[in-house]
Amino acid sequence: MTKAGPGTGTGFTVAAADAPAPVARLPRRRGIELALIVLAVLLSVFGYCNVGLAQHGTLPPGAAGYGAGLGVLALLAHLAVRLRAPYADPLPLPIGVLLNGLGAVLIYRLDLETPGDVAAPTQLVWSALGVTLFILIVLVLRDHRMLQRYTYVCVAAALVLLTLPILFPAVNGARIWIRIAGFSIQPGEFAKVLLAVFFAAYLAANRSALAYAGRRVWRLQLPTGRVLGPIVAVWLVSVGVLVLERDLGTSLLFFGLFVVLLYVATGRTGWIAVGLLLAALGAVAVGWLEPHVHSRVEDWLHPFASIEAGDGPNQLAQSLFAFGAGGVTGTGLGLGHSVLIGFATKSDFILATAGEELGFVGLTAIILLYGLLVERGFRAGLALRDPFGRLLAVGLASLLALQVFVIAGGVTGLIPLTGMAMPFLAQGGSSVVTNWAIVALLIRLSDSARRQAPETPDRGQAAHP
Repeated sequence: MTKAGPGTGTGFTVAAADAPAPVARLPRRRGIELALIVLAVLLSVFGYCNVGLAQHGTLPPGAAGYGAGLGVLALLAHLAVRLRAPYADPLPLPIGVLLNGLGAVLIYRLDLETPGDVAAPTQLVWSALGVTLFILIVLVLRDHRMLQRYTYVCVAAALVLLTLPILFPAVNGARIWIRIAGFSIQPGEFAKVLLAVFFAAYLAANRSALAYAGRRVWRLQLPTGRVLGPIVAVWLVSVGVLVLERDLGTSLLFFGLFVVLLYVATGRTGWIAVGLLLAALGAVAVGWLEPHVHSRVEDWLHPFASIEAGDGPNQLAQSLFAFGAGGVTGTGLGLGHSVLIGFATKSDFILATAGEELGFVGLTAIILLYGLLVERGFRAGLALRDPFGRLLAVGLASLLALQVFVIAGGVTGLIPLTGMAMPFLAQGGSSVVTNWAIVALLIRLSDSARRQAPETPDRGQAAHP
């Protein structure tokens, strides 16, 4: 804008005040999410139909109902995200739908081989409850920072949940279940999310003292006992209870979560080295002193010893045979023999069925889906500005990553086997409900992270004098 000034023939030019630059609106990407959900439902229904064709040569009678039920649940979850978290990452929900749908297909496929032990209908009910919890969290939890107010409520509830199974009889050598009147629940699955909230909140509140206060030993800055003591005490109590219950898989999961969050909060790489050292020492001690764990270590070291002794293959050997039979492209859904693994085929060894019938290609796709879900959690953590949200996102993503590593490593012979459920895939109501809660929290965290983006000034815009 120009204005002619007096006293000159040509006038002078005065720059008017620049209008404020318009704030760029971030794309909400809900249409992408909906398209991916439709694709996930179609792939799940295709797998369901493929199992029926392979087993009986006809489409299974419940294919339409399965597709409609999964589609309705996914659509309701999508509407909740569209309403309350419009800026959320569009990938976690479709990935959860696809993994959950594929898990139901694999369990249904194994049910056909075990007519006396049908688990797919129950798994679908638990999946519906998990999606319902997902919707409630997205609708009710407006801001993830509200969870920080309930730090000590979360840790108290987690310790109570971890302790309850001690009062009930052991199942398959471990006290991790509560069984009443035919109804069973695994409290440790819910406790892991509560402990993630506690660790994130406590470390966020004390991150400066943890990183800079205390005594330096070698290259590691040890915080004062007053700061580090409470969180170490909670971790020791939780792990001690799990050792008494012989739930070594969950205890390893909690230990890994504790070390990862402590490293993220302090930025001290020495905690990783200390964590690995303590994990190795603990694993060796428990492996030698606990008979149940010692037998699993022996099976891991000598997976074919039972065959050489004339007793037939054990579970780990059968799992390795299943992976080998699958080859690159797999035998096809419904055409494998992983049911020979035995009682844990639908739970601990569900990945062996996927490896045999979908092959290396299908197994790689499944692992990549988990990796993508974990990556989106880390991405949300990097984008968040508040320390609690950052730690919570990293903690939840790390829970999924550690759980997948422990289970996949166990069934493939990479590490000793531990009794845990593959997220979304394996039979287990507590597990699938908890994993849907984790996805809901990641949705909320990613929505908060992307809402903060418009507040960042546009660096590409030139500044005006």
